[in-house]
Amino acid sequence: MVMGDSVFMFLSTILVWIMTPGIALFYGGMVKSKNVLSTAMYSFGSIAIVSIIWILFGYSLAFSLHGNAFIGALDWAELKGVTFKPITEYSATIPHNLFMMYQLNFAILTAALISGAFAERMRFSAFAIFTVLWSIFVYSPVAHWVWGVGGWIRNLGALDFAGGNVVHISSGVTGLVLAVVIGKRKDAISTTPHNLPLTILGGALVWMGWYGFNVGSALTLNAVAMYSFINTNTAAAAGIIGWILIEWLINKKPTMLGAISGAVAGLVAITPGAGFVTPLSSILIGFLGGVICYWGVFWLKQKFGYDDALDAFGLHGLGGTWGGIATGLFATKSVNSAGANGLFYGDPSLVLKQLIAIAATYLFVGIASYIIIKVVNVFIPVRANEDEESIGLDITLHGERAYHES
Repeated sequence: MVMGDSVFMFLSTILVWIMTPGIALFYGGMVKSKNVLSTAMYSFGSIAIVSIIWILFGYSLAFSLHGNAFIGALDWAELKGVTFKPITEYSATIPHNLFMMYQLNFAILTAALISGAFAERMRFSAFAIFTVLWSIFVYSPVAHWVWGVGGWIRNLGALDFAGGNVVHISSGVTGLVLAVVIGKRKDAISTTPHNLPLTILGGALVWMGWYGFNVGSALTLNAVAMYSFINTNTAAAAGIIGWILIEWLINKKPTMLGAISGAVAGLVAITPGAGFVTPLSSILIGFLGGVICYWGVFWLKQKFGYDDALDAFGLHGLGGTWGGIATGLFATKSVNSAGANGLFYGDPSLVLKQLIAIAATYLFVGIASYIIIKVVNVFIPVRANEDEESIGLDITLHGERAYHES
C-alpha cells in the first residue's frame, strides 16, 4: 500500500461526496421556491438510502470477484472481507475499504441525478422505494458490467474511465423513463428557476467535485490522472463556450444558466474518456457536448413533449452518450497504455464496442426502470396529487418552507 495514493483517494472520495449536496443546490435553485426543499431531499435521501444498500450488499453485487458476467456474488455482503488490506484486482496501492467508499459516492450521485427529471411532482415515499430497488437491480449490475472483474462490457474492451455508462447514461435514461411515466407538471411551460445564484453555487460545487470523480478514477496520482485533471477542466470550459455560442446565436443573449449548464455538459461528455484522450481532443469533446446537450434540452424535449424538469436526460443521458462515442473516436494509448486506440488512432473496432455498451445500457436501464416504477406505483401513489403540486411539495409533503416572509 502506498500512503500517497491513499491520501489522494481519500481526498477524491470527499470531493465526489460534495457533488451530491452540490446537485441538491444546483437542482434546488432551478425549481419553484415552493419545491426547493423537496428537490434537495431527493439528493440527501439518496445519500441515506444508497449508503445503507451499498454496505449491505450493493458493493458486493457490483464489485465481487466471484460473480458472473452480469452480476457480482454476495461474498462481500455486509463488507465481509472488505478491510484495510488492498484488493489487487482493483488497486494494489489503496485500502480495499477506501475503494469501496469511493465507489459508494458514485452510486449515491447517480441516484441523485435521476431526481432532476421528476422534480416538483414525485412523492418522496415513492422516490425512496424506487431508489432502493433501482440501486440493487439497475446500478449494481451496470457497475459490474463496466468495472467489475468479469463484467461483460469490461471484457468486451469498451472504455468508460469514470462513469459515462454507469453514472450518466443510466441516470439520464432512468430520468427520461420516469418523466414519461409520471407525466408533465401542471405548469411545466411557465416554470422558471427561482434562485439562479443557488444553482450557480451548486454547479460550482459539482464542478469542483468532478475533479475527484474523474481524476480519482485513475486510483493513483500518475500521468493518466494528470491527463484526466487537464481534460476535465478543459472540456468544462469548452462546454460553456459551445452552449453559450449556440444560445447567443439563437436567442441573442448568453445566459449564466446556459454557462453553468454548458460546464456540466462538457464535464459529462469528457467523463468516459477523461483518462484516455488528449487535451486537444477534450476541447472538441466538451464543445460538442455543450452543443449536443443544448439541442437535447431545447429541441428534443420540445419535439417529443416529455417534461424532463431539470434535464437529467438532456444533460446526462445525451452528454454521456456523446462522451462514450467520442471515446471510441479519440482514445489513444499514448495517453493511457491500458486503454485502446480509437478510430482516429487506427482502430475503428473501439467505436463498435462503445456503441454496443451504450445500446445495452439504454436497453437494460430503460426496461428495468420502467418495470420498477410501475411496480412501485401498484403499492403507493408515485405522483403528488393536484392540490399538493399546486401548494408545493415542501409544505404538503415535508411540512416546511425554504423562505418565510418578514
